[in-house]
Amino acid sequence: QVQLMESGGGSVQVGGSLTLSCAVSKSKPYSNYLMGWFRQAPGKEREGVAGINFDGEVSYEDSVKGRFTISQDNAKNSVSLQMNSLKPEDSGMYYCAADSGWASTIAAMDPDYWGQGTQVTVSS
Repeated sequence: QVQLMESGGGSVQVGGSLTLSCAVSKSKPYSNYLMGWFRQAPGKEREGVAGINFDGEVSYEDSVKGRFTISQDNAKNSVSLQMNSLKPEDSGMYYCAADSGWASTIAAMDPDYWGQGTQVTVSS
């Protein structure tokens, strides 16, 4: 079992920055998971934004490449998403997720566990 809790969402103007954090609690501390951030805007399907595996290999959705950075601190059991140069289309509910399987890209992830989400609003 994995419990995920996001924090750090909020409102920001176009071009601004936000950092999202996800606290990870695992029933088996040494189990490994693919970790990812997903987002969902009103009326749209949830989409993968960024993913990272235990070795630190990362994957990004094309629209956020060069602007978002995913990182993890295995010692602190946390995953972060640094978001820069934010655009209105980045607005939505952002979810932290954990996948017990394997995927080479964020698009291929099929998470088993989800956090409750944190809202990001980018206004012009």
